[in-house]
Amino acid sequence: MTAARTTRLDQGWSWKQRNATICDSVLDELKLPNDGCIQAGWKEAQAFPSEIHVELLKAGLISDPYLGFNEHKVQWIGETEWLYKCTFPFTADSAHQHAILEFEGLDTVCDVYLNGKLILSTDNQFRTYSYPISLFDNANTLKDTNTLLLHFKSAKILAKAEEAKYGKVRAGSTNLGDPSRVYVRKAQYDWRWDWGPELMTVGPYRPIKLKTYSVCISEMHTRASVSFDESGTPSPVLKVDVGLDGTPSPELAQALGVVLKDSVGKEIRRAQMPLHDVSSTTSMVRDAVSWDLRSEDLKLWWPVGYGQQNLYNVEVHLVGPNGQVIDTQVKRVGFRSVELVQEQLAEADQYGTGTTFLFEVNGVRIFAGGSNWIPADNFLTTITEERYRAWLTLLRDGNQNMVRVWGGGIYEPDVFYDICDELGILAWQDFQFACGVYPAHDEFVKSVTKEAEDNVKRLRHHPSLALFCGNNEDYQMILQWGDTKELPARVLYEKVFPEIVATLTDPPIPYHRGSPYGGKGWDTADPTVGDVHQWNVWGGKELPYQDYDKLGGRFVSEFGIPSMPDMRTVAHWMDGADETEWYSQSTLMAQHTKAGSFERRFAIVMNENFRLTSDLETYVYNTQLMQSEAVGYAYQSWRRAWRGRGKEYTSGVLVWQLNDCWPVTSWAIVDYFLRPKPIYFTIARHLAPIGVGISRTVIQNRANDRPRQFYEFGAIQSHDAKIDIWGTNSTLKPRSVKLELSFHDLKSSWTHSETHDVELLPNQSTELLSMPCPGPPRDGAQPPSGDPLWATSYSVVVSARLVGEDGRVLARFADWPQPYRYLAVPDPRLKVGVDGEKVVLSVERPVKGLWLSVEGEGPEVSWSDNALDVVPGDPQTIVAKGLGNRKLKVAYLGKEKASVI
Repeated sequence: MTAARTTRLDQGWSWKQRNATICDSVLDELKLPNDGCIQAGWKEAQAFPSEIHVELLKAGLISDPYLGFNEHKVQWIGETEWLYKCTFPFTADSAHQHAILEFEGLDTVCDVYLNGKLILSTDNQFRTYSYPISLFDNANTLKDTNTLLLHFKSAKILAKAEEAKYGKVRAGSTNLGDPSRVYVRKAQYDWRWDWGPELMTVGPYRPIKLKTYSVCISEMHTRASVSFDESGTPSPVLKVDVGLDGTPSPELAQALGVVLKDSVGKEIRRAQMPLHDVSSTTSMVRDAVSWDLRSEDLKLWWPVGYGQQNLYNVEVHLVGPNGQVIDTQVKRVGFRSVELVQEQLAEADQYGTGTTFLFEVNGVRIFAGGSNWIPADNFLTTITEERYRAWLTLLRDGNQNMVRVWGGGIYEPDVFYDICDELGILAWQDFQFACGVYPAHDEFVKSVTKEAEDNVKRLRHHPSLALFCGNNEDYQMILQWGDTKELPARVLYEKVFPEIVATLTDPPIPYHRGSPYGGKGWDTADPTVGDVHQWNVWGGKELPYQDYDKLGGRFVSEFGIPSMPDMRTVAHWMDGADETEWYSQSTLMAQHTKAGSFERRFAIVMNENFRLTSDLETYVYNTQLMQSEAVGYAYQSWRRAWRGRGKEYTSGVLVWQLNDCWPVTSWAIVDYFLRPKPIYFTIARHLAPIGVGISRTVIQNRANDRPRQFYEFGAIQSHDAKIDIWGTNSTLKPRSVKLELSFHDLKSSWTHSETHDVELLPNQSTELLSMPCPGPPRDGAQPPSGDPLWATSYSVVVSARLVGEDGRVLARFADWPQPYRYLAVPDPRLKVGVDGEKVVLSVERPVKGLWLSVEGEGPEVSWSDNALDVVPGDPQTIVAKGLGNRKLKVAYLGKEKASVI
């Protein structure tokens, strides 16, 4: 008996553009001479899996679409037909009666020919397609040498044809691609988005495999669950279902063996089940094992910050005669429970009562702080495991515990979720629908149903998977437009998807029909129910970011403010452009800023808060500081609303967005080249296990519509200011700490300090202090506003830190008077000490937004912290891994152009 054999067909591939004027038949193209012409000759594929843009780029036939205006020069690629082919040998094995060709991902519209016969026609990028082959059927078998031909057609052209057939619908705004995109099951961001280019990719972007067997394991469903008794003692259980394919007769397949091992390979339990009654060609063995593992001292899987990420391997062996292993599958699991808790709140908050929207893992309610994820490149085949790990490690190291895989991209490959499992990152997984009125005709629903089944089965065993969500903003778009009454795809979001998730996941994975979704009549903006996307600061109403604390909800799954990336990233896309293009409003800057109405929206938020500048580097710094201040204020305000049992008013905050898919100005907190922006570090501080926050409310002489944190010196006069200070504690134990406050006047040498003993309650925020903001004495000085009741606190920086019983500083935060455009920032008289990779920073006057970088070429420096507010008497030590002998550069508010120190 010969074991099943799987071969990856990843060698010997070539590609070409199809020229229909030369040949009527696609198969005739195989007979054309290799004359080196792109229309007529085949070129060797440089990698497999493959995408045609990447092949063209490597062959020197197109310019890099990520540089300059080159995006516009490659639009023809998405309107063209492309061919891939390979030949592969096959040696028949008399013990193998069956074979399957498996295509894990074809992008997107593709006819597949095997030895000149059409065997598949695909139109869904997200499905796994399989083609069964009988090895003893002369009309349908493999030969000694076989040719596989893939004929890719234009998804763009298909979308327009489907639109003509079914009607034009609304889908997003003008910067979210052509609305016809909704008709084709292809990554929607390929059509263009408000952070990404229009690049209609084509190709076999995931592996193609050939498996031969007489009987094999076709499916393996590991059901690792845990329940808790009244004392909180866990009871882990493992059940395994096994699907068999082929001819599972007793002579061929005699038993199933199941082995559970820990992460270092130590065997925990083993069992073997005879296969007496399995004889059908396709069989599912339910509960091949059902193990109560209480006695095995198994350790639970926890999200990062709440415990260890304990993982176990489950091996299933198909055993034939004489104990020979015929086939094996392995899955890695973690024992954990996850629930989406939506229950009535005990008390009302500023929005009313309503219900919670929180995640409970292993019986512990967690505050979910994290980011939204878009595909990390427009060319998916270029995203290596190392890049995935680097992105997700940045997220984890930034104290984030959740990532939302957004619905306009892809279902990420297995490695993405494997890394989430290892790092303890909870994954919110959207089904791939975004910002549109999707159809629901029979063929579409049938294809999407299979897509959903494929991906739920593929992902369900991951302990990191916390939620399946039906779509991104489809309900919201209907309400936003007001002129569209129907949403045909409701049948998917409200029937097909929840039924698939309920049927195929055990233990059950929570399902949420859309993001955002919650209130009555699809009210996607109701802050008391479900989740919300808060875009009234950047887009829509353009409210001041200082109002974020009034714009939250039970779970904020999207919000954000864009900024420009690192100057090196800007230089990359500028690609040596003339110096006349190096200004913030140039055409090249607009080419790499896709956000709708970005000129007007940037102008509003920048002009409200910062001084105008014509210097590009200063402007770049100011956009980054603005993003950091705005998004940071939202994080600290909404985490403050996690107030304990029955008062979980905000249970999660996911910024839009973690990453970029190309070099661009966007909402990303880390740019395309994995260079963190200041906001990355600000979020990390707000999501640290122990945190402290300050809010300043300026008391003014009349009601007004200005931000409450602003000092005004026009018709509106400032009379005083109140500060509120709170602490956050995500650990499950109370902490006794010292709250140390210091006050520094920017216009004089006046300072003040005080200390309070406080206790931080476990797994919630704690209000610590509310007091008038002190300021220097008037001493006959004239008020800047002319108002005799003026407050001197208008130039006072308030700094708070929490100090543990061992004297270690656990958290810091500094609140500066606003708006920053009014401030005359003094020279901080910054002192920097460098000892190897340790950098010690101290100042004589407060400094805002201190940004560290390095001069010269070399590997990226990994900073333990950055974008710092430093005050006198509180030096900070930063670790700069990879600093080497390079010189430090600094920039800060008032000195925005980086200089060597």
